[in-house]
Amino acid sequence: MATVAELQKMRADLLAARAGGVRRFRDQNGEEVEYRSDSEMARALAALDAEIAAQTARPASTIHFNMSKGI
Repeated sequence: MATVAELQKMRADLLAARAGGVRRFRDQNGEEVEYRSDSEMARALAALDAEIAAQTARPASTIHFNMSKGI
């Protein structure tokens, strides 16, 4: 699993490639990915955004109990 910093770097690189109109992209590992369309790049960005949000989400820190005697 990639760290948040790695995911943010991947997102920034992919966004720069998309803005530049580049469809073929080489990541920091040297792997090359070719996207078929802009919508495919948008889906990859959305997936990265979701993964970043999932890793940075804070769990609930307070639990409230509502109790009664049932009368």
